[in-house]
Amino acid sequence: MENYSKARTVEHPPVCPFSGLPSDTPEVRVKDGSKIRNLLRFALSRMEVKTNTVEGEGPPTVEEAGVEQQKESQSRQIVFTANGKGVSKAITCAEIVKRRVKGLHQLTKLLYSTVEEVWEPLEPTAGLDSLTVSRNLPSIWILLSTEPLDQGQPGYQAPGRYDSLWAQSGNREEGGGASGQRVGHRRKRGGGGGGGGGGSSRGKGASNRQTGRPRESSKGQS
Repeated sequence: MENYSKARTVEHPPVCPFSGLPSDTPEVRVKDGSKIRNLLRFALSRMEVKTNTVEGEGPPTVEEAGVEQQKESQSRQIVFTANGKGVSKAITCAEIVKRRVKGLHQLTKLLYSTVEEVWEPLEPTAGLDSLTVSRNLPSIWILLSTEPLDQGQPGYQAPGRYDSLWAQSGNREEGGGASGQRVGHRRKRGGGGGGGGGGSSRGKGASNRQTGRPRESSKGQS
């Protein structure tokens, strides 16, 4: 390939695998260079429920409540999609949204997107033809919905399924700190025990010396 240069790259993303979605469903395309905070800002602005209340005012009437609902109408579903290196970033965004907005149903689909690279020869007069290289990149599609989804579809995750897992991981982290302190105390105790053992050996040597002196004196007397 040293005689070729990349002329252009054409991507053929797969069609959205979720059928029957409303036309106003937001679709977030996550790329490798996208910033997570910008993606979350957009996603949460469409999924979180906002309440415009002013202190000192009474509850709104039915007509006023209807006007607020029209102004603050939020999306019931949102789609995250990514190809190649952006897959892990899309999963991170979906998990953060699930923790911020409770009760979301998730449906995940794994597909492949085709990328065609066109290579042109550096010297057209060399008699070389242009090359087209096709590559398949993994693609992920994540649907988050406040409404129930079909539980029989593969890739479905019920809301609140991983709350206990987050709690267990937090308890393990707390327990790890306590166990570390205990290990430290054990080491200190072991060091003290070693010092005590040295003292006992010294005591044995002293007793041997004391017992040895009478033996030598007895030999001299005999």
